[in-house]
Amino acid sequence: MAEHFDVRRQTGFATVAMLCFLLLYLPIGTLVVYAFNDNDSLAIWKGFSLRWFHVAWNNTLVIESSIRSFQIATVAAALAAISATMAAIATTRTKPYPGLTFKYAFINQPLMVPEIVTAVALLIVFSRIKIWTGYSGLGYLMAAHTAFCVPFAYLPIRARLESMDLSLETAASDLYATGWQTFRYVTLPLLWPGILAGLMLAFVVSLDDVVITEFIKSGGQDTLPTYMLGELRRTVTPEVNAISTVFLALSIGIVTAFFFISRKRT
Repeated sequence: MAEHFDVRRQTGFATVAMLCFLLLYLPIGTLVVYAFNDNDSLAIWKGFSLRWFHVAWNNTLVIESSIRSFQIATVAAALAAISATMAAIATTRTKPYPGLTFKYAFINQPLMVPEIVTAVALLIVFSRIKIWTGYSGLGYLMAAHTAFCVPFAYLPIRARLESMDLSLETAASDLYATGWQTFRYVTLPLLWPGILAGLMLAFVVSLDDVVITEFIKSGGQDTLPTYMLGELRRTVTPEVNAISTVFLALSIGIVTAFFFISRKRT
């Protein structure tokens, strides 16, 4: 009888895995270390200091762009999760029919199309709307981020729906529950971990987006990533490292929190 194949037992697997992790996390680790550098230079270590964190904390532009990033990401993630939940239910709780696969591919199209193409398309549409309405607020960034984040929320929600046991929903229907009652008391509680995962992915993707934001934003609407990009174009100081370190810690914290919340509700 042939031995079961296990990639972990292959020669050199551990070495290759460790090398991949090293190449992936060494640059990030270097950035974090030099965020605590007391020197004005990015590459010359002078000594440990929290100087650049204080500089970033007292920078009003950093605070304003951070608040703006969280506002956009919160709204975009919530709308994307709601839209993705409805789309996932519509494409899973139905009998297969011609065109269903096309709808699935259409929803996930933004994942396959280069982000800059989506950004240019949204720029053209929103520029005409700005002319017609005269409105140039954050609504365009929120709408653009929502459109881009829907597929990221859709995939975990759909995966959760496909793995759920239909017998409970069938039993609820047999007990004369309406469609809304079945969804509220049976489907939604079981689906909640998938919704949380989709919400988390959409939030993180929106929070660190640069390309779409750079094309859609108006004057004075910098998010934290676009502000950092602008600073790198003008002058490079360890302040950018400090901001990136806080941003990284925040992202890790969000992912960790949602992970534990999802485990408790699974």
